[in-house]
Amino acid sequence: MPQMQGNLNPHAAPPGLSLAQHSNKLELTARGYMLWRAQSLGLLSGAPFGLEREARLFRSLCSPQPGQDWLDAGTSAGFYAGVLAAAGCRVLAADLSAPMLREGQRRETSGNIDWALLNLEDSGLLDESFDGVTVGATLNETHDPARFLRELARVLRPGGQLWLMYLPRTGGPLQSLLSRPALGGLNFPDPAWVGRQLPGMHLTDGLGIGAVRFGRYVKNQQQ
Repeated sequence: MPQMQGNLNPHAAPPGLSLAQHSNKLELTARGYMLWRAQSLGLLSGAPFGLEREARLFRSLCSPQPGQDWLDAGTSAGFYAGVLAAAGCRVLAADLSAPMLREGQRRETSGNIDWALLNLEDSGLLDESFDGVTVGATLNETHDPARFLRELARVLRPGGQLWLMYLPRTGGPLQSLLSRPALGGLNFPDPAWVGRQLPGMHLTDGLGIGAVRFGRYVKNQQQ
């Protein structure tokens, strides 16, 4: 089993964490995460939407290829990391929760996956080091979503793709409550706002299913 890497930028001042991010550091959260993850999109979309359907959607739009380098940003228990490894990609599965990474390592044993403990709002990863980045709902939980998106764009190679799954803003009362720091500190970005945080990238595919938004962005080739 690959060794878990430490923070690749240990001397940088760490960004603050939301309450949701802190809760993900609990062993109990990590152990139960995949049970919730398997049901969550169906509950949020109002239609049957299991993990295999999500994986098929990702593969059909992003077509990950053997030998590519991918970052699974906020991997949690390693769902997208496992999908990418099965496609023959080399994967860096990163999360700021050690219990989540241990759960991911327990569930996904492919030698194509390396596991890294780091905060992707300030990762210290090299510029243009990945062919693709996957994000499964981490955008909603991050403390500074603009900073998070800038980091992901920075580490992508020209022509690389970013896959986002998140809950967009609705303006509803429940989202307003969950946005409060004491009740989770979640953020619910508008898709247009997301696009503005990714200069030099363009949206190729955007799909809303119930309360869930999927988006595929591609980084422009250098002139």
